[in-house]
Amino acid sequence: MEVGQLQRQYVEYTTSLFREGFLDSQFTQLQQLQDESNPDFVVEVVSLFFEDSERLLNDLNKALDQKGVDFKKVDGNVHQLKGSSSSIGANRVKNACVAFRNYCEEQNTEACFGCLQQVKQEYVLVKNKLETLFRLEQQILAAGGSVPMME
Repeated sequence: MEVGQLQRQYVEYTTSLFREGFLDSQFTQLQQLQDESNPDFVVEVVSLFFEDSERLLNDLNKALDQKGVDFKKVDGNVHQLKGSSSSIGANRVKNACVAFRNYCEEQNTEACFGCLQQVKQEYVLVKNKLETLFRLEQQILAAGGSVPMME
């Protein structure tokens, strides 16, 4: 595939991620921090988000499986996940965490389980979408092109 075609595909794909609410302007700001001196900045930050999220989701699973659920601990983990998803612009994960925290306040175990499933689903979706985006970037660079900057 030629560079121009890959670049158009990249722009269309990125635009769809914003339009469908997977990403917000925070992701654009993250991209703007990347430069020649740190060309892998976004991939590195997002990879840390993936590692953190996997750990937090496992911790949440364990915490909600306890007989006496420690809602403060659950809320703390959800708050952390909300913060890290917000910092990379993972909008739908962040929004799912907001609802989750409300149920933590109510100490509603069943609703928390439902929210955990929702958060996991949004996380898997955004992870797959970002991995696809990064693969497209690699293809553009491998073809000798430059990755288009989004506004």
